[in-house]
Amino acid sequence: MGDEGDDTSVRRGLLGAGATAAVTALALTTPAIAAPGALDHTATRQAIDAAVKDGVPGATATARDVHGTWSAVSGVGDLRTGAQRSARDRYRVGGITKTFVSKVLLQLEAEGRLSLDDTVEKWLPGLVHGHGHDGRRITVRQLLNHTSGIYDYTADDTFGRTYFLKDGFLRHRYDTLRPEALVRIANSHEPDFAPGAGWNYSNTNYVLAGMVIERVTGHAYAREIRTRIVEPLGLRATSLPGTRATVPRPSSRAYGKPAETATGPTYDVTTLNPSLASSAGEMISDSADLIRFYSALLRGGLLPSRQLKEMKTTIKAEGIPDAGYGLGLIERELSCGVHVWGHDGGIQGSSSSAVTTEDGRHSLAFNFNGDWSGDGDAVLEAEFCEG
Repeated sequence: MGDEGDDTSVRRGLLGAGATAAVTALALTTPAIAAPGALDHTATRQAIDAAVKDGVPGATATARDVHGTWSAVSGVGDLRTGAQRSARDRYRVGGITKTFVSKVLLQLEAEGRLSLDDTVEKWLPGLVHGHGHDGRRITVRQLLNHTSGIYDYTADDTFGRTYFLKDGFLRHRYDTLRPEALVRIANSHEPDFAPGAGWNYSNTNYVLAGMVIERVTGHAYAREIRTRIVEPLGLRATSLPGTRATVPRPSSRAYGKPAETATGPTYDVTTLNPSLASSAGEMISDSADLIRFYSALLRGGLLPSRQLKEMKTTIKAEGIPDAGYGLGLIERELSCGVHVWGHDGGIQGSSSSAVTTEDGRHSLAFNFNGDWSGDGDAVLEAEFCEG
């Protein structure tokens, strides 16, 4: 579930050398915080240390199991001051937002307010069209499991140069982008395939999903996430910033290399207008909130059993090893045979993952405050297979 750290992975996840040496020199791991009798998380600690040695400025991880909660950090949260990361850091979670969006739509289905087999055209008439795109042939379900074939707007070359590469990003990082504009970018390309004929991770799907929520409820999708998930679960570190460019404290700085290569200069990319990600990836949270959410979801506390079953019905996710994609939810089989459920997310300066076992009893969330290196898969393997 980890991003690869290059420009493409940041886009999809929603989505130099001197700095790396400085990070390595400053890197250290704080003593882990663990409940008495907790499992040994040494391998997980070593995995986040390895990510820092590989060039990630800093990492924060929190796990919860039947023995209690464990947290550890490695590296730094601020390259200028050398301040450490914190287990309480809030960070941009990118594509993890998608699970929250999907949960709201499934709850609306349970309430009888829409069907997953409704067409996109029914709720967003005339919006998905052009160059072969046709909202009359695409269902809400196909948005949520990425089988719609709709082009991913973040793969557009002009969008990439403007918002992911250095010169464009530094000029346009505070632009406000409307969801309709993001969909228009997708419409300007041909679909990836006919609806239902394949699978491809497309952020456009979840921009549209957020718009469907707004059309069905009459409220902003962010409000529905707050009232249906954030407030009932007491997720105090979780927010949907809209166009707000800052990350609430406590938080660390976020770093990127928006110069096409992982060996280029490192830039502070902490502040940006997250409307470029919209409902595909704008959310901010922390590790404790994320594991609380995924644990509650998989335990059946957030959706009726029929909707949770739909959410967990997966198809092969191309490009993600040993994984299936459900409705905003990834199932991953690790090397030891353990299955975990969750999502990963990348956005400028941030790479994250949050997963739990199917019974919701063992969960992990972590974040790297850099977008160009670090092996997230190794962290998952360490926690669930070596602990």
